[in-house]
Amino acid sequence: DEEEDYMSDLFIKQDVRPGLPMVRRVKESIQKEEKQKEANEKNRQKSIKEEEKERRDLVLKSALGNENKGFALLQKMGYKSGQALGKSGEGIVEPIPLNIKTGLSGLGHEELKKRKAEEKLENYRQKLHMKKQANEQAADQFRIRFKTKQEERKMEGDLRKSQRACQQLDMQKDIDVPKETWFWIETEEEDKKDEEDKEDECTSSDLSVSEKLHILTAYLREEHFYCIWCGTTYEDSEDLASNCPGDSAADHD
Repeated sequence: DEEEDYMSDLFIKQDVRPGLPMVRRVKESIQKEEKQKEANEKNRQKSIKEEEKERRDLVLKSALGNENKGFALLQKMGYKSGQALGKSGEGIVEPIPLNIKTGLSGLGHEELKKRKAEEKLENYRQKLHMKKQANEQAADQFRIRFKTKQEERKMEGDLRKSQRACQQLDMQKDIDVPKETWFWIETEEEDKKDEEDKEDECTSSDLSVSEKLHILTAYLREEHFYCIWCGTTYEDSEDLASNCPGDSAADHD
């Protein structure tokens, strides 16, 4: 016999009469509890559902006899017990299982519940798809804006480079005043101008950075035979046309 756990609640509640062996007391207590459980199970009154289920299972397990009218008709047509249905015996052998409805919900409730669950899952998938598309569009827009800002910063740098080159080349030709106010880089002294100069600034501010860059680089090429992309001053227009790749940054890339 296996040793019992004498520290368990079962041992504490045992009869501790003097002279009764310890192992025997434990075994007697276990047997008493098992008998009490069996008695309680027998005395417990079964519910109506349990009784109905037992009767239904008993009937379903028993085979149909000659007293059943349907079975009697089948026998008259030549059917034998255990034989498959059909003229050539290709039908079913076992009866169609009986599905008992035990819930209180109406007919079609399970189908409706299943359809709602599928619709909910489909809506969730659509939301995930739309969220993914929105994230992808946001990422594309961010890349476009970032690329645009980079291009704008590059054009602003090329414009400042062109303005410095224009100012230097103009001054080498003793030109004291730029052809346009924005052809040269503005200084702090130039900020203090009269009303006429302010009107010119307003007119030039209407131009975008790319337009200013195009106008100024064209001026440098025509007036000074200079290309900011090459960083070279050519001898004349013919030399410029034959040796310079083009009049834009894209042509020099």
